[in-house]
Amino acid sequence: MKLSVAIAKRISSLCEERKISLNKLAMMSCITQSTLNSIMKSESNNPKILTIYRICYGLNISIIEFFDDKIFENIDLEI
Repeated sequence: MKLSVAIAKRISSLCEERKISLNKLAMMSCITQSTLNSIMKSESNNPKILTIYRICYGLNISIIEFFDDKIFENIDLEI
């Protein structure tokens, strides 16, 4: 699985757990809806770590918690 797809799936899963919409997450994370939509559609192949950090801030988790998921175990890192 590509990293961008895994990130989108992880965000979706965390939003479902917390029962929040992507729009609300964008507001809580201080990022634009278009940036989040780009990540969720895997149009952003390499989201910036600052953007991931802001999403984590909005979800009230650390970056370590974000990436501590089995979905990231077999990532296809296309360079």
